[in-house]
Amino acid sequence: MAEELGRIQRPTASQYNGRRKLLLVPLIYGPQADDPTGAAVLQNYWEQMQTQVGALEEALGGLQHIYHESLTIGGPEGLEQLSAADQRSHAFISDKTQSGAVLEPTEDMDVLLETLDLQRCMMIPLASPSVGSRLQEWHADSNRQRYEYIANQIDSTLGENETGLLLISERHQVQFPTDVEVFYVSPPALDEYRRWFQNWMAQQQAAAGQSSETVEEGSVEPDDIDEGEDGESGAD
Repeated sequence: MAEELGRIQRPTASQYNGRRKLLLVPLIYGPQADDPTGAAVLQNYWEQMQTQVGALEEALGGLQHIYHESLTIGGPEGLEQLSAADQRSHAFISDKTQSGAVLEPTEDMDVLLETLDLQRCMMIPLASPSVGSRLQEWHADSNRQRYEYIANQIDSTLGENETGLLLISERHQVQFPTDVEVFYVSPPALDEYRRWFQNWMAQQQAAAGQSSETVEEGSVEPDDIDEGEDGESGAD
């Protein structure tokens, strides 16, 4: 079971001497919206997360490996891929690699693309329940393969008495090797972000509902059109 940082005492290297350690960092993204409050909450999370990771690194004797969801290549090429996808992750990981940590390839390209395509397909309204059911089964199997691959990558690269760091979404389903001690990094700002995101989603849904009602109220029914004897509208 993962130990949640902030709710346990700070570990010491001697406690886990000879064991494999993994820092599990929730990877969160803000919605593409001009929301200063959300941007501030997200920035606060990243700052607190980096502080806690730094404290764990020091306590456990350093960081040797880094894993990041969606990365199919590691090293400098992986960093370049990150620079185009996520500036926060790129800056954070660049600093760690300069201190000696290795960015590892984390995902299989074919499985990742298959999973993403299936997610897109599942967003399309379907007329056939059987097709929807088969898509869900296919997506579940693809997800299973994806997370198994990530677990295997960690297992094959994280050596005895080494520490790794994995950045991945909170809804992941990775089953870590039983001999890996997992530390779940959970700064106070993570709960703050969750509350903000829930409120933001509620506001978006309420706004969408009001917009729909406005459209319905402003719509013109056929009976509202005053037609002349020739069937044309009465407005000249």
